[in-house]
Amino acid sequence: MKRVLLKLREAFISVLPVTVVVLILAATPLVNFTGAELGAFCVCAVFLILGIGLFNLGADLAMTPMGEQIGGGLTKSRKIAVLLIVCFLMGVLITVAEPDLSVLAEQVKGVMNGTLLIVTVGVGVGLFLLIAVLKIIMRKDLSAILMFFYMTLFALCALLIESGKNNFLAMCFDSGGVTTGPITVPFIMALGVGIATTIGGKNSNENSFGLVALCSIGPILAVIILSMTAQGDLTYSIPSYTVASELSGFGGILLATCREVVIALALIIAFFVILQLTVLKLPRAKIIQIIIGITYTFVGLVVFLTAVKVGFMPIGLKLGKMLAENRAVLIAFGLFLGMVVVLAEPAIHVLNKQVEEITGGGVTKKEMLIALCLGVGLAIALSMIRIIYNFSVLYYLIPGYLLSLGLSFFVPKLYTAIAFDSGGVASGPLTSGFILPMAIGACSTIAPDAVLQLAFGVVAMVAMIPLITIQALGFKAVMSAKARNRITMRRILAADDEQIINFAWEDKNAK
Repeated sequence: MKRVLLKLREAFISVLPVTVVVLILAATPLVNFTGAELGAFCVCAVFLILGIGLFNLGADLAMTPMGEQIGGGLTKSRKIAVLLIVCFLMGVLITVAEPDLSVLAEQVKGVMNGTLLIVTVGVGVGLFLLIAVLKIIMRKDLSAILMFFYMTLFALCALLIESGKNNFLAMCFDSGGVTTGPITVPFIMALGVGIATTIGGKNSNENSFGLVALCSIGPILAVIILSMTAQGDLTYSIPSYTVASELSGFGGILLATCREVVIALALIIAFFVILQLTVLKLPRAKIIQIIIGITYTFVGLVVFLTAVKVGFMPIGLKLGKMLAENRAVLIAFGLFLGMVVVLAEPAIHVLNKQVEEITGGGVTKKEMLIALCLGVGLAIALSMIRIIYNFSVLYYLIPGYLLSLGLSFFVPKLYTAIAFDSGGVASGPLTSGFILPMAIGACSTIAPDAVLQLAFGVVAMVAMIPLITIQALGFKAVMSAKARNRITMRRILAADDEQIINFAWEDKNAK
């Protein structure tokens, strides 16, 4: 019960800031919500807290242990072929169950079959999870692999533009951001830890990172290839959902969501049962824990997805439409909302603590939090500017990724691995469930004929920021350490023997 309350508290902290901001806006002349809309939004906020809390608890009890046991157990068996096949299949199945991906598929179903999109993204994650596992086993450099695949990615972007399907570009990059969500990240990171720990070696800590980074590239590549084959009417239809329409169809939405979640989790459970009977053979206590975790995951997913569809997506859409009437307010609100969403994201605080520990205080939690808040706020503000002035998301993404990849040559490899893994942490449930609909709403007012290429891309922008932020802070920490060492050496070389002894004594006491 204590763990349930802790997860609910984290979810409350996550959802409260956005809820308060919307309610404050509702009291101003800038927006005009009905009482029914605000009431439904507040009720859905409560259910969103419940859904996120139960879902996160289920991930801790089921997805993380499953990842560690599969990674460690299959690596110990030394059946590498079996390990790779299992990683590919689990990558596909875990991604199919990802709630953020379901939210994205719901919003692009007008131009692309939602089921086909989800399966394609799942295959992309599975293939790149397989590549990531090979990286750990073969102890290959992450920076070089990232450089190769991002260059391939931008080459495919050029082909997509040449084929006249550039409307899909922003959506392709968003698919990478939403894939690394609350189900996928715990499982994949735990899988990496299990494999790296079992293999061992002096760089096992570093090798355990980087799986999420590679799994973010796979969906983008897969959806670009899928987009090249798209046929028929490619005109995006602006969603017509409202709080009233969603409430009237609440029963149908709930049943459809239950069916989707049952199918997604059933695939994972069936595959895990096969592994348990043939390879893992976990004790009964661990199996009971995983069953309880899957139950929490199911309930949390159903409540989360229903609350997003009924309350948050319609309110976000309408909010974007109304704020777009005043473009300066739209940009300013985007900046503020980005800062609030990151500040409230529980995974961000875990990441900040992790980076401070690994870097030995070279990058503090406070520095990380400030940098990420400003960075993600800026990302959303820039996305609003892009909607207003109508230009491609590549004008942001290409320089951003080139800067990220360039920094990887100047910072320790651990910073690069953590940075590229952290892209999915910043783009949490509220990004795809509230900020993306807000961008769609704003674009439907400003540029209704270009929603697909302008509104989408905001998730990709949010996911890109930690890549730059964490490595920039790492670069600063490295430069500061070098500067301190140079000053110390100059003082030693300029001093006589007695001063050196006194200096060493003072330095020892300071520590």
